[in-house]
Amino acid sequence: MRGHDSKYRDLFILLFAALILAGASPRAGAVSKGIPTPRPPAPQRQLPAQAAQPASEAARLIDATCEKITSGDFKAAREVLQSPSIPQTKGIVQLGVIVSEYEAIEAGRKASRTDKYAEQTNELEKLKQKGPPQDVNDISQVFMAVLKAADNVEQSEKKALLEEAFVKETIEKALRQADRYEMQGDWVNAYANCYYWLTALDEDNTEYKDHAEELIEKIKIEVSLKDNSCETSVERHEGIKPKMFLRAVKALDFNYVSIVDYGEMAEKALKQCRLLGEVLAKADEELAYRADSPDVDKWFAGLDEIGRDFRGSFAMVTRDRFLKIFDEVLALNSITIKIPQEVVIAQFSEAAFASLDPYTSLVWPWQVRDFEKNMTQKFPGIGIQISKAIGILKVVSLIPNTPAYSSGLDADDVILAVDGEPTEDMSIQCAVSKITGPKGTRVTLRVKHAETNEIEDIVIVRDSIVVPTIRGWQRLKGGRWRYMVDQANDVGYVRITNFTETTAPDMEKILRDLEGRGMKGLIVDLRDNTGGYLSAAAAVADMFVGEGLIVKSQPRWGISTYEAAHKNGTHPDYPLVLLINQHSASASEIVAGALQDDKYKRATLVGERTYGKGSVQTITQFPGDGSQFKYTMAYYHLPSNQRVKNRYVMEKKGRKDWGIAPDVEVKLRIEEQRKMNEVHGANEILARTDRNGVSKSVKRYTLAETLDADPQLAIGLLTLKAKMIQEGYVLDFPIPADSGPKNQLSAGS
Repeated sequence: MRGHDSKYRDLFILLFAALILAGASPRAGAVSKGIPTPRPPAPQRQLPAQAAQPASEAARLIDATCEKITSGDFKAAREVLQSPSIPQTKGIVQLGVIVSEYEAIEAGRKASRTDKYAEQTNELEKLKQKGPPQDVNDISQVFMAVLKAADNVEQSEKKALLEEAFVKETIEKALRQADRYEMQGDWVNAYANCYYWLTALDEDNTEYKDHAEELIEKIKIEVSLKDNSCETSVERHEGIKPKMFLRAVKALDFNYVSIVDYGEMAEKALKQCRLLGEVLAKADEELAYRADSPDVDKWFAGLDEIGRDFRGSFAMVTRDRFLKIFDEVLALNSITIKIPQEVVIAQFSEAAFASLDPYTSLVWPWQVRDFEKNMTQKFPGIGIQISKAIGILKVVSLIPNTPAYSSGLDADDVILAVDGEPTEDMSIQCAVSKITGPKGTRVTLRVKHAETNEIEDIVIVRDSIVVPTIRGWQRLKGGRWRYMVDQANDVGYVRITNFTETTAPDMEKILRDLEGRGMKGLIVDLRDNTGGYLSAAAAVADMFVGEGLIVKSQPRWGISTYEAAHKNGTHPDYPLVLLINQHSASASEIVAGALQDDKYKRATLVGERTYGKGSVQTITQFPGDGSQFKYTMAYYHLPSNQRVKNRYVMEKKGRKDWGIAPDVEVKLRIEEQRKMNEVHGANEILARTDRNGVSKSVKRYTLAETLDADPQLAIGLLTLKAKMIQEGYVLDFPIPADSGPKNQLSAGS
């Protein structure tokens, strides 16, 4: 969804970046319940008289139909509605309309897939007529057409597409070209023009995947060894000491969530050191450090000897043996490639900890500020979101009640320079670090206004920025949000972008407002929400659960910790739908899993399987000297005590059933994702016109246009309406005089 990892997003296309990075540090103590004042007892909802009637045949059929709808089986729901002599109540007729609308959505999506497939196969045929691809541009064109075509067919047809002679020939050419790039030390082009495409086209090919990961690691190493306008490589590694790594390792034995495999840690660390040598062997003039070929060869030979030594032993690699390997590598560096030991420590440790899981890592002194900014969602800055996706540093959106909002900046303005330094060659991360700064200090931005093309220097005084994590479906004037997604039927919509200290109190305020306006059903959008405070997630789940367990964190040793719901202050039991996708992770999975859990069955989940983090991290300053150690200390269990399956663990087993599965699955294609991003992105932008009406017009999409671009939201809304009918609400939407042969119903009362 909005701005998150689509299949086409390349590692090297610098995407959407916010000067508003924020989150919440686990050390800061999470929001207990996040509510500033006790909530009054929840009012009892008065259902229409229809809902209070004794069970009848109509009620039984409504229940049966809604059970099928909320489990994602609309075909079975149609069969229930086609039962002989079915009562012609308004509720049953409206359920028929809901099923028809779902069928229309799916028919439209299928037709679109057919059209897109025909369009891309025609494009592929044109490329065939031109003959074999001659360069990387030709190769990319072929891969693009194949990928778009494959996105619109089933898996079996996709495999057949990859077996076509022309496609196979293109793959072989791409592999040969990648080899040439690697011989030149051009890891970026080897990945971008070959292995990026191959892993996207054939996701289950481990050979492609493993080599792509090696290239990505080499690129990361190369970037870490280059100076940029914000920092030098020396500054980047400054303060890294061996004792930081030693202390972090010693913290693992009793604190890590599972038994530590030191042999695997050693293997991955030595492999990373070999990749470091390969980067140095192909070093260009931009690298801060270089090594002669004979020295690199000695480095490789020494690494091989260290590896043979510990692999040749029948004894299991212990922590002490692993730390000895670390010392041997540092000693080897001092007599071979002779680069600063801080670089070797960083590469060795990062690979070793990554072998445990993707979330365990040392945070070096120079990273701590940005790490805490990402975790807390609080920082001193000016309050804009920026992007450099097309190589130009642009303002994407303003944040209300910030210095930028009160300045002359506007959405789509191009930032040409920051404090006199041109941004043309500035990375997005560097731009963020230069624009942010201590509260009360000034930053001068030279901007080219999108509306007038006028170039102006704007001086802005930095202030504390807190990024709100609660949004509606459409931005209103003054930075406010539209939260009612279906005004006629009083359906609310709330999107939670992260779980921070402000999430629960902000959510509480919005729910009170919506309930005061008569809200009868609610959609909570957790798509692309990668997590945050566990306690903030528990506080949000608590709003919808009367009492009982929300989540249990189970460490390997010690006592489990619990987050529980409390009866006081629970909101009314109105129908609830949660939207999830493959980027909903961590705290989002706790909320979704708890509210879906069989113990409560409070919410229906619509969308795609979640990311599958399934674990809890904590942060310690034990490594010392300004560094921090983040490690996985527990797995979390949902109210019925089932553990959320961890993606990393499941991938090692060759399985894909990680995370939380939706009740109603709605998978989006690449083109659907792109269209949805475009529409939601436009609806979320805040520009000067929203403040004073004197700037350019900002494109806003209507609800109908938004639902058309977002099948998950559209089907989520249909699912919610079915739940509302089951609860006895009479909905306000058109009932056709003749509901057609599919329904076999009339518009009876």
